[in-house]
Amino acid sequence: MTHRAPSPEPGALPPRPAPATFPYMDVPALAAQLASGSTPALARAISIVENGRPGFEELLAGLHSELGRARRIGITGPPGAGKSTLTERLVLALRAAGHRVAVVAVDPTSPFTGGALLGDRIRMESVALDPDVYIRSMATRGSLGGLATSTREVCDILDAAGFDRILIETVGVGQSELAVTRSADTTLLVLVPESGDGIQALKAGVMEAADVYVVNKADRPGADRLRQEIEVSLGIRSGVGFRHVPAHHGALKAMAPTARRVRAHAGDPAAETWLPPVLATVAAAGDGVGELVAALDHHAEWLERSGELAERRRRRITDRIREVVARHLQQWLWDESQADRLVRDRLDDVAAGRQSPYEVAADVLEQVRQGARV
Repeated sequence: MTHRAPSPEPGALPPRPAPATFPYMDVPALAAQLASGSTPALARAISIVENGRPGFEELLAGLHSELGRARRIGITGPPGAGKSTLTERLVLALRAAGHRVAVVAVDPTSPFTGGALLGDRIRMESVALDPDVYIRSMATRGSLGGLATSTREVCDILDAAGFDRILIETVGVGQSELAVTRSADTTLLVLVPESGDGIQALKAGVMEAADVYVVNKADRPGADRLRQEIEVSLGIRSGVGFRHVPAHHGALKAMAPTARRVRAHAGDPAAETWLPPVLATVAAAGDGVGELVAALDHHAEWLERSGELAERRRRRITDRIREVVARHLQQWLWDESQADRLVRDRLDDVAAGRQSPYEVAADVLEQVRQGARV
């Protein structure tokens, strides 16, 4: 005899669906598939990490000893600067040199679905079918830095999967875009003449942190002036202002310097510091891409020789530990303690002005400090 569940009362809400469950993940097997170059395993591992599914930290921990082979290059700049076109050209040039290339393209988050528009995958159609190129679009998911919270962890997966060049293309430029400099070994800033007044562009915080500058769409009016302004600004900062500005306007190609170094003016006089090059490109036509690849290679050599590469990666590890601790603390505070209930109980008082949000937050933190589960 078949038993049927009782019908709901008229007007009653339907029962809540059971929470989604995921099959057990065999971490060693997935790691082995990654090492063998399995694309389905790579896609699955990235999805597991990006969505924070059970076992994702165990997977990342198991891969940690395999990291450090890939060179990570951050590409940032204002919307419309041609970052995706330049990225596509870089991929083609790096593939021609025999490198396996991965692209992590961080797109704005949909306010409705939380997903990312796969615009970069569409724009990079010329390389999308190459088996040694992997393109992954990720949503920012509210991350103010223009990078998805799990971007660095996805780069770890790609590193462990054997890609030796990882390009991280961000949403757009701004003060908070400095996050890309903490995720990459080399940061490339792409500007265009029509971005506005060149001096205004220099106010962005990322201007002080980029390793290579590119004036893209350099065949347009104003490119020559913007390049010179950036050169002068960088020269003043390093104490060699106006050194590379010609007396007369010449051919743009002749004026675009390659990567170069100047001696530091403090500390050891024999020490060398990096003076970022300012290059001119027309990405749509492929002009200047060869010089850009050479500049990126020169910067990688300088990073190795100066010891800066090891230092940057140590800072990245420190950031990662802090991120993991903060993630677990936040999850514990709101999911396992009574903090959320305390906030709900005080909400009427805050709304009526009898208490402030800061007082409620202070009470929550104080109880946590005292070891209570709030």
